[in-house]
Amino acid sequence: MCGITGFVDFSSQTDGNTLEKMVATLTHRGPDDRGTYIWNEDSYQVGFGQTRLSIIDLSQGGHQPMHYRHLSIVYNGEIYNYKEIKQELVSLGHCFQSESDTEAILHAYDEWGIDAVHRFIGMFTIALLDRRKQRLVFLRDRAGVKPLYCYWNDTILLFASELKAFSMHGSFEKRIDQHALVQYMQLGNIPSPFCIFLNAYKLEPGTIEIWDLKSRNREIVKYWEPTKFYKEPKLNLSYLEAKAQLKDLLINAFNYRMVSDVPVGVFLSGGYDSTAVTAMLQSDRTDKLKTFTIGFEEGNNEAPFARATANYLGTDHFEYICTSKEAQKIIPNLAYYYDEPFGDSSAIPTYLVSKMAREQVTVALSADAGDEIFAGYNIYTDILRYQSRLNHIPDAFKPAVAWLSSGFNRLLASDHSSLKHKLSGIELSLQENVLQQTADLYMEMRRTPRHLISSSFAQLPDFKELSKKISTEGFNNLLDPILARDYSAYLQNDILTKVDRATMAVSLEGREPLVDHRILEFSARLPFEFKRNGGFGKIILKDIVHDYVPKEMLKRSKAGFSLPIYQWLKNELCSLLDDYLNEESLKKTGLWNVPFCMQQVELFKTNKLHYSPYIWYLLMFQMWYFEWVE
Repeated sequence: MCGITGFVDFSSQTDGNTLEKMVATLTHRGPDDRGTYIWNEDSYQVGFGQTRLSIIDLSQGGHQPMHYRHLSIVYNGEIYNYKEIKQELVSLGHCFQSESDTEAILHAYDEWGIDAVHRFIGMFTIALLDRRKQRLVFLRDRAGVKPLYCYWNDTILLFASELKAFSMHGSFEKRIDQHALVQYMQLGNIPSPFCIFLNAYKLEPGTIEIWDLKSRNREIVKYWEPTKFYKEPKLNLSYLEAKAQLKDLLINAFNYRMVSDVPVGVFLSGGYDSTAVTAMLQSDRTDKLKTFTIGFEEGNNEAPFARATANYLGTDHFEYICTSKEAQKIIPNLAYYYDEPFGDSSAIPTYLVSKMAREQVTVALSADAGDEIFAGYNIYTDILRYQSRLNHIPDAFKPAVAWLSSGFNRLLASDHSSLKHKLSGIELSLQENVLQQTADLYMEMRRTPRHLISSSFAQLPDFKELSKKISTEGFNNLLDPILARDYSAYLQNDILTKVDRATMAVSLEGREPLVDHRILEFSARLPFEFKRNGGFGKIILKDIVHDYVPKEMLKRSKAGFSLPIYQWLKNELCSLLDDYLNEESLKKTGLWNVPFCMQQVELFKTNKLHYSPYIWYLLMFQMWYFEWVE
């Protein structure tokens, strides 16, 4: 696990000291080793830098940048099946100098070119320089577990695991991208490929980007797309056959994530996803797994459930009950850890449990993606219920109802944000076929008021035009396009981003066993009723877990990893609103509709705001802005 960074400078003016400074900003991602390399050509220079958290092959044999023949690499992540890949390469005549997975990647590329990526099971972002072909290749894992930012502006190409590395290069300009700002205020994150800064972007998951360094041309290749598997015919399996095959697949994927030369633990919340990972791994081991749970005096405290599960499974369990003051102390640091504005408040407990785990282990498994893969979210049932109500309107009357909703919406004042939001959803959802209506309604339910952003901000884009509309073409199930969207968008841009930054902030490698691409490829082709039926989700996964843990231990309402953030902002943390959301601070950015924003803050303080998350989004943006821009 590492932090990687580098550049291609077509003016050949970047020195080694600048590269060292870029690398230094990523030390938290890899405190065990550091390396740099610069290659000079006639018309450009290439710089590679890396900070290493030693996980596989702890010797200098795993040092990066690593070189083999005409190839050089810096890489962040793990290829869990690297030993099998090495065996195949040895049979083809390759010789290895280390036990590292990095060397396996180099040899695999030398043997198979970019097609080697199809052999990789793991999480990764890779930057590979091919000096013979004079090209630079970026590769990102299928789900987007590991990040890669890029910046391209005329004569300079920068890349890094985190944006903060770019701040060390004199060619990097910090100009806000209005498109990214709108999306952030709608979603609470900035979806790939967008980035908060102009001329910067994120490499999308399942993507290869190839730069021809002679012509400066870029080619983008999408090598994996989850939507494809949802559109394929459903598997002709009985429920019991599907359960058996899925169970074998989960066990294989989970055990791959235990490949390590350092101690490994598991985040255990006591819910189905983390219990699945813990139970399956512990059942095959005599040594006790180390499990970690963070509990809270306020909010949703799952520590007792996790403790009961750990006791039943016999793990070596670590628990810490965090006070409100301890959790609140993390908030001022979030802007530094996350680089971009990030609005998921569960970043706080994720950071705290990572910090606790790092005292015992160097790797921790986080059981994310179960809800996206196995249809666990309650909103999936809600959306079908709302859609059913809309379908009671006769088709002949739907255009008229949509027209009336639109007209009434335009007449309402902006402070009626809740009603305007609902009317907009009705209008949009009555204009498409049923399948598309469901997808559009799902997106509309997540929108927040665009009035927050200043109308003077040049050519303010409309979120409906910006966001990737959920295409329902090729789907036969109402919720499959939504599941595909949540896996490729919400999971990547929110959950995986949250876990990567929180774990890496404390030099802990976070692994994601449920995002093994083989699990998605199998689950997407299962009959939908195997995953969700009525108000019950994750049916087949829960059934597998019940083979290890009694159903009664897990029988409770679904709950998230939440804290009473909004209550804090009205009480103990009200000073944050006063400091960052006052008239002067809002005006300083030049981005906001200041009167409307202040009106929304007042509604929030008096418990009259219908949707509190966008106050947190606004606060997180302001704190980020004064950390990185002002």
